[in-house]
Amino acid sequence: MQKISTQDEWNARARRVLPAGGFGNFDPGVVIARGEGSRVWDEDGKEYIDYLIGSGPMLLGHGHPEVMEAVFEQLPKGMTFFANNAKGIELAEAIVDAVPCCEQVRFVASGGEADMYAIRLARAYTGHNKILKFEGGYHGMSAEAQMSLAPEARVNFPQAVPDSAGIPQSVADQMLIAPYNDLAAVEALLNEHKDVAAIIAEPLQRIIPPEPGYLQGLRDLCDKHSVLLIFDEVVTGFRLAYGGAQERYGVTPDICTLGKIIGGGFPLAALGASAEIMQHFDKSVVGADKWLMQLGTLSGNPVAAAAGLKTMEILRRDGNYDHLRDLGKSLQDMQSDALSKAGIPHQICGDETLFDIYFTGAPCRDYRTAKHDNPTQNVKYNAVLREHGIFKSPGKLYPSLGLTEEDLEQTKAAIHAAVQSLTGSA
Repeated sequence: MQKISTQDEWNARARRVLPAGGFGNFDPGVVIARGEGSRVWDEDGKEYIDYLIGSGPMLLGHGHPEVMEAVFEQLPKGMTFFANNAKGIELAEAIVDAVPCCEQVRFVASGGEADMYAIRLARAYTGHNKILKFEGGYHGMSAEAQMSLAPEARVNFPQAVPDSAGIPQSVADQMLIAPYNDLAAVEALLNEHKDVAAIIAEPLQRIIPPEPGYLQGLRDLCDKHSVLLIFDEVVTGFRLAYGGAQERYGVTPDICTLGKIIGGGFPLAALGASAEIMQHFDKSVVGADKWLMQLGTLSGNPVAAAAGLKTMEILRRDGNYDHLRDLGKSLQDMQSDALSKAGIPHQICGDETLFDIYFTGAPCRDYRTAKHDNPTQNVKYNAVLREHGIFKSPGKLYPSLGLTEEDLEQTKAAIHAAVQSLTGSA
């Protein structure tokens, strides 16, 4: 009788109680049992080098001893209060010190929630309703965010295409969609529509970098048309630099959203802006008509705040960002060198701290051009990487500071095997 593996048993249990057998995030066929440092293990005991890192939060690796110590120190003092707490206030101070656009912040529990409130805040402040977002840009799961994230049909701009059932047409009517890295398209839309509250953008859109001058061009257009600029820095915040994309690219938005790293692996996110904009969260200042209601059971959770504070403290130490970029550059080079040697057209797209490969010879500058010429190459490449102990998303690779030289050597061997699988060589 064939032995049923532990992972198969968990998958069967998941299919009975979870739609599509999963949480909706990642391949439900993989059930992770534990993580330590740069590695994770599934329920069958298979070991992987982790380049998913929880979709970004575990920049220091799993179970960093200093972060664990901070969490264990907080736990006996209380896990949540639904009230102000010292750790949350300290974290707010650290964010304000680090992020150029933030004079004040509000905490929420997820990045998508932060993006939702950022859009609502822009509408409250400006009195306008329309929001301009970029095709392919990801801003969480709100109705506004689920517009033209991954449209299968190519429609004319600025028409919004819902990515989900259950979104009323009235939401689509308030959204304008533009191609990323195209300032002329944005300018044309702002000239035509005078009721735009904000432009929301990932400064690094998924893994597509902004072209030189593009983000400053958005800043200038927003200033010219009295439109707020929102940077979704849930991914890029404290990753591209300690001050996020704002520091890395030298462009300051009006509002930004943060998540992932600021919670140190626990559910925590924030939005921040100037005190003038953030006053819409203070009913005593703006009055009932302009007040933006916001509350959440776990907002400013002290355990998450303690983990985030320690993570940020470690990231501030000399050399950590240089080391992270060196690791990323090594991972980029070993893939590009192997693919180039094999004569396989490709583009390394992204930043050293977050990137992946497109199997194409053409530049990737927006949603429509960032694609594989032959998608089966990407499927096969990533499948072989996983067979050889590399755990990553099919469309992103996150380096972490937990990586070791041994990890890099194993990764290089896995890449060699994956490239061989594409060429058919032994």
